[in-house]
Amino acid sequence: MNRERITNRVTPASGGCEKPHFRAPRFCLPEICILGMAFILCCSLSAFAQEKPVSYYHDLVPILKRSCTGCHNPGKLKGDLDLTTYDALKKGGKHGESFSASDPKKGTLLESIFGDEPDMPKEGDPLTQAEVAAFERWIAEGASDDTPEAAKNPFKLAKPPEYHAPPVISAMAFSPDGKMLAVSGYHEVLLHKPDGSGLVARLLGESPRIESLAFSSDGKQLMVAGGAPARFGEIQIWDVTTQQQLRSFKISPDSLYGATFSPDGKKIAMGAADRAVRVISAEDGKELLKFDNHGDWTFGAVFTRDGKRIVSCSRDKAMKLINVSNGQFIDDVNKLLEEILCFARNPMDDVVAYGGELGTPRIYRISDNQNRGGGNTARDANLLRELERQPSPVHAVAWSPDGARVVVGTSGESRIYSAADGKRTAVLTGNDGAVFALAFHPSNNQVATGGFDGMVRIFDSASGNLVTNFIPVNIVAAKQVAGGSNDLSER
Repeated sequence: MNRERITNRVTPASGGCEKPHFRAPRFCLPEICILGMAFILCCSLSAFAQEKPVSYYHDLVPILKRSCTGCHNPGKLKGDLDLTTYDALKKGGKHGESFSASDPKKGTLLESIFGDEPDMPKEGDPLTQAEVAAFERWIAEGASDDTPEAAKNPFKLAKPPEYHAPPVISAMAFSPDGKMLAVSGYHEVLLHKPDGSGLVARLLGESPRIESLAFSSDGKQLMVAGGAPARFGEIQIWDVTTQQQLRSFKISPDSLYGATFSPDGKKIAMGAADRAVRVISAEDGKELLKFDNHGDWTFGAVFTRDGKRIVSCSRDKAMKLINVSNGQFIDDVNKLLEEILCFARNPMDDVVAYGGELGTPRIYRISDNQNRGGGNTARDANLLRELERQPSPVHAVAWSPDGARVVVGTSGESRIYSAADGKRTAVLTGNDGAVFALAFHPSNNQVATGGFDGMVRIFDSASGNLVTNFIPVNIVAAKQVAGGSNDLSER
């Protein structure tokens, strides 16, 4: 501190200090010159900052998130336009390409946001003149993408995860030839030999949660459905032979469930946590149908055998019949009795079995419900069979390859029933906690179960006897850190 400006005077009699005495600062000519130069430099730096190239990631993405992506995202493609990523923005929508770096006058983006009454955004305040100018200058400067790699794929892992405990198994599927069992993991699908005797491959993808698995009819491709809750829903298509991901589609703003191939393998139907039912092209991910008539999460959709209709199920208690060609709602298949958590179609017939919150599985004919009548006395016209009530909610259901039996998974056990008369034929026990995944082997009369405890158990489906069991992931010792706690960051 400058002694000329502040002085402390000690008074010997009191031993104390007087209040500091301040003197006004004095500037000489050199000091004034220095201050003036500093001011000029600051002005120059400010002008230079204004001339910095516009950053797509830092300057424009915040504007898009605030004003645009609410209507233009993978789950809500107004005008077939997705503005959530650079590549999607560049692709444009049904009116053409959004911008062209080689020709700033070309493209729909500037045209739609410019003017006193711009076309976009449809809701909310229009972009300011400065914001419009930023987009215009960015395109003129070459429209480069400076999105950091970590931001492009924030959920993608650099390497396969390490497990310190078995992960919950939420989905399983046998390949059509029975030579492979696909099991869900964290960010990955684990391909095993059907008896659990060896791990064949690890298919590492972006979705942290895998909710359903399905092989193509020829067994050459594996479809994976899942996502990151409240972030995105994703469909992955893998080549089983090469273990390479062929395609990946971000479909919705929340997780996807119960995805199935159409009979010809060209379409994929699915449910989602955003309540919508969707059908997309398996080749390019283009949305072919979006059905918004459910009132709660939709947990799956299956095609009829001719592929012309789909049936969806939801926590709103309904199974709805939908025309694939035009998205027309045909009818509720069932009487609304309980929240539906899972269902599956008989591989040999247009019949579905569902499980729900109240624990009473039911088997239905896939048809409209015209003969049900109305009011509280309405008939459940398509109901073929009601099975015995289970000890807890039903979280999984699967059919045998010949369609003669159905297995349902509850808490701690699974039960197999004859579809013809509803009689219980076997009980599969041993699971510690709920069963979330079931799969019949295509030929050897076995059924696999998986769930909360992370153990795959394979049973003889006739007797209910356990054949084998295994943990589908490699468990490694937890890393010790200071204080003796375990590092589970890679789990």
